[in-house]
Amino acid sequence: MVRPTKYLFITGGVVSSLGKGIVAASLARLLQSRGFRVTIQKFDPYINLDPGTLNPYEHGEVYVTEDGAETDLDLGHYERFLDQPTSQANNVTTGRVYETVIRRERMGEYGGRTVQVVPHITDEIKRRICLLGETGNYDIVLTEIGGTVGDIESLPFIEAARQLHYERGRGESLFIHLTLLPYITVTGELKTKPTQHSVKQLLELGVQPDILVCRTEHRLSSEIKSKIALFCNVPVDSVIEARDAETIYDVPLKLMREGLDEAVLRRLGLAPTPEPDMDAWRDFLKRLKNPLDEVNVGLVGKYVELPDAYKSILESFVHAAAANEAKVNVTLIHSEDVQEENVERYLAPLDGVVVAPGFGKRGVQGKLIAIQYCRTRRLPFLGICLGMQMACIEFGRNVLGLSRCNSTEFDASTPDPVISLMEDQLEVTQIGGTLRLGNWTCDIRSGTLAERIYGTSRVVERHRHRYEFNNRYRETFEAAGLVLSGINPDNNLVEIVELPGHPFFIATQYHPEYRSTVMRPHPLFVAFVAAMIRHRRHQEAQQSGDDSR
Repeated sequence: MVRPTKYLFITGGVVSSLGKGIVAASLARLLQSRGFRVTIQKFDPYINLDPGTLNPYEHGEVYVTEDGAETDLDLGHYERFLDQPTSQANNVTTGRVYETVIRRERMGEYGGRTVQVVPHITDEIKRRICLLGETGNYDIVLTEIGGTVGDIESLPFIEAARQLHYERGRGESLFIHLTLLPYITVTGELKTKPTQHSVKQLLELGVQPDILVCRTEHRLSSEIKSKIALFCNVPVDSVIEARDAETIYDVPLKLMREGLDEAVLRRLGLAPTPEPDMDAWRDFLKRLKNPLDEVNVGLVGKYVELPDAYKSILESFVHAAAANEAKVNVTLIHSEDVQEENVERYLAPLDGVVVAPGFGKRGVQGKLIAIQYCRTRRLPFLGICLGMQMACIEFGRNVLGLSRCNSTEFDASTPDPVISLMEDQLEVTQIGGTLRLGNWTCDIRSGTLAERIYGTSRVVERHRHRYEFNNRYRETFEAAGLVLSGINPDNNLVEIVELPGHPFFIATQYHPEYRSTVMRPHPLFVAFVAAMIRHRRHQEAQQSGDDSR
């Protein structure tokens, strides 16, 4: 007999950025480790159909799923913690909900009735909440509701969750509320009043939270837990401490010690299960926190003021660091700051450089200068998406002598468009949702660095781009020594370029960072970190030799 899917709703209060996504991913990991089939979805209250057109400064990274959905960056956390893919169904926005309802109204599907937030918008939200559960693939679906309680934009989502909670009956769903306990340094006190007010706001919306997860800098005493429980109408064992952690990957184990997963199982009426099997997770943390080597990598990008713009890349370095038992220190370098006269100061102290993705002309000159430095100084280099395109332009200018070669994204009149608009993009006028997105196959040439890294001749990777390497220049570039080592078999698109004889120089049109997880670090990042370790050891050996003389 198939048991009905249980639904968990995770809301936030007091302030934003408390870490609902990390709490959701951590809880899901614990439940998964107990043998439950679990997935997480994110409901975002903004009116954009998806974050694809948002400036990275506005929203951070756009995370791309296997099926080509441009989604909230929290889906990256979901995949990294659960080691399973998400899809378009895992991220829903207000814009997507209203688009569907308005389209149905135009088709006359509401029989002439007045279309309203309740019931039509809330019914559509409930339908989308249940989509993943109705597949039969999951025992538990966690739904993270974006924003904070009290936000106007979030009200329809909370109302829909309230209705679903009532309709499904006792023990079929529950609410987890993440809140903040601020610490007043002057008096040395943790204050519970913001949490009480946050819960009061939820109660005014008809929602009684079942479990409170309290973000705090300090340990919660039994007295504080009892006070919160009394004033917020929850059992004491459902007041969960979520103290600040050294790394986000500590959070699952911290919440397990607090008994969050056990509290969830009790409230859902699920039979006791064996303790979560977190041995592999502990092994990952052990390797991460006890490094044998240390390297410094520079991330050259144009949105470095907001590190979340490169969230998946930064987390991929964490995964690869643990795989290599190394500490990887990432320095964010603004590409607009890199000039010919200061590149040595920026890059000489590093053991490797990654040139990050991006759109638009701003800052590309600094990326070209950084790539030339890596190529000529034999510094390990990894280019991603725009980073690959910049590597090709740098090679064209400084090796082939094509001094004005460029991408048509930056110079439509360039005489040598070594990077140009993809053919299927020529007639595209709409910006949102029209990039080349999602999974595409890449065939890898035998005997190349890419083949050694992957250990196979065919891979599938995720994409998000509109411009590509111009195949008219393939023979010219290869004759000069740049190996085009990865090709898409369907449209002959260049996917990987590399430079033989260099300690490590490789760049990809796709985004390898989207596929790196705790349990499966991406091989490109693992190999890149290993190359940086070799580079550092070589530099230290040379320095030692010079000192002995």
